[in-house]
Amino acid sequence: MSRSAPDAAPGAPARARENGRLRRLLAPVGLGFLFLGAWEWAVRAFAIPPYLLPAPSLIAQTLGSDGASLLASLGITLLITAAALGAAVLLGGLLALLMAQSRTLEAALFPYAVVLQVTPLVAIAPLIIIWTDNIALSLVICAWIVAFFPIVANTTLGLNSAARELHDLFRLNGATRWQTLRLLRVPAALPYFLAGLRISGGLALIGAVVAEFVAGTGGTSSGLASRILEAGYRLQIPRMFAALLLLSAAGLAIFWALSALSRQLLRHWHESALDPER
Repeated sequence: MSRSAPDAAPGAPARARENGRLRRLLAPVGLGFLFLGAWEWAVRAFAIPPYLLPAPSLIAQTLGSDGASLLASLGITLLITAAALGAAVLLGGLLALLMAQSRTLEAALFPYAVVLQVTPLVAIAPLIIIWTDNIALSLVICAWIVAFFPIVANTTLGLNSAARELHDLFRLNGATRWQTLRLLRVPAALPYFLAGLRISGGLALIGAVVAEFVAGTGGTSSGLASRILEAGYRLQIPRMFAALLLLSAAGLAIFWALSALSRQLLRHWHESALDPER
């Protein structure tokens, strides 16, 4: 009898983890359905006209009828987002590595990165569009400006966050500057870089949409922001909500994909990626 209790539940921790994951999944889904149900009821109960607030059922119907054109426009916006995020990762990472080599360089360059961050995009986007002959390139530059700073700031902080004792240990063992950077500072900066990447992913999408609004691009080969503007001008509010729904879904997908990448890279060694219920 004394041995049966420990042997009775060998899979209890695994079941508890599965139950925890299921709860984390069902909680937001259930809340979302509750919100949509209340929204649908309010529109029908108070007879709100669709040009003011369409019901979720009408938005879903519009998404079904116009989904092909909206998805094509979303694809263009996502291409701009991906290009801007890639440029932010490349240039932001290189600038952070450069600033990490010298406090003087960091003091000289970092304020200009802050200037890019705090300058309103809607104020400088028209200038960028005027200076560049290519609309697609100008949209990428505008989105890059928004996504650039979190990569630079977080990566620079991470490169400077390695423990001083480990720096001393590397120095005592005769490690070169390159070895210290590759084996100590870059691994220490990886969680910070990935956190900045998750932030920049959403900001790149926002920057792409704002740039499309400012550029006022139109036609069949334009992004989703132009579909929103077009729907607003024509008072096609259900179509506007359908486009906004696609943008929100795209933003969530970007965040989840980058979060999954972060967990995959950190899950074997960093505290932030360990399962709290394990």
